[in-house]
Amino acid sequence: MNKKILYFLIVIVLLLAMAGYSAVTGSVSVSFKELIMDLLDGGNEKAAAIIDFRFPRIIVAMFAGAALSVAGVLFQAVMRNPLADAGVIGISAGASFFSLFGMLFLPGLYISGPFFAFIGGSVACLLVYWLSWKSGLNPLRIILTGIAVSAMFTGLREAMLMICSYFNVMVGASNASNLLMKTWNDVEVLTIYGLIGIILACISSSWCNVLSLQDKKAKNLGMNVSAARISISAIAVLLAAVATAVAGVIVFVGLLVPHIARQLIGSDHRILIPFSALAGALLILTADTLGRTLISPLEIPASTIMAVIGGPFLIFLLRKSDRVHGI
Repeated sequence: MNKKILYFLIVIVLLLAMAGYSAVTGSVSVSFKELIMDLLDGGNEKAAAIIDFRFPRIIVAMFAGAALSVAGVLFQAVMRNPLADAGVIGISAGASFFSLFGMLFLPGLYISGPFFAFIGGSVACLLVYWLSWKSGLNPLRIILTGIAVSAMFTGLREAMLMICSYFNVMVGASNASNLLMKTWNDVEVLTIYGLIGIILACISSSWCNVLSLQDKKAKNLGMNVSAARISISAIAVLLAAVATAVAGVIVFVGLLVPHIARQLIGSDHRILIPFSALAGALLILTADTLGRTLISPLEIPASTIMAVIGGPFLIFLLRKSDRVHGI
């Protein structure tokens, strides 16, 4: 069997197994048999509670992981930087700040969260491009600029939260960086926009392959490099923004998953994008499941687990990049 097919099958099986384990494990536990019987004919209150509260959380975790992983692949292709990630370069922070802004000032529009998140992610992306561009995109300069942009939007968000608390304005849990209390409405928003973004990413996979070449070579192949870069960046911002609007800021997903995926299946984006989507879904679902079961009934947010894992991994990649590229 082809190794790439084998890796796909392994990830799919692990994802299904983790989804099943996550569904029946936690503060409220049922057996697989009870859960299946309730799905067929109903009648079990525990299983019904799991369907209403745990299933949305599982689906949101998977789609958020898939969206953030694919966004990471696209940003890395556009910037030719293996260290690019929506969380690291400030896209998620910008999306989170604007999402909070929309929630506070347009609370009647449920769709305002993803819409404002996309605007915020786009603003952050433009700032990173503009501030880091100097005769090209230098990988280290992108990271440093992204960290600064992320810090700026994070500070603005914290300031807005402080102002809200001062005036006794409650901010919904949907803007927090965790997957607690997700509903089927959250599932609907994330699946619709997430699927659109992932499908567009798969369609643009051949462009990503060409962008891995130097700009001159890409232009010689007939590509409008600027248009391709803007289009792919917009898709990446859409994916990162909707994941942030629904699941909160989860960093390092788009850094970890694409790097590991390239080691397993190579750099062909036609295969890398769908594989990263599956692997990202598995990673965030696993992190969220561990977070709510390790010290139950208390919970560790998936974003915290990813920060603990991703921080050392970023340092490792920076050291490796320094040896390879001399930046």
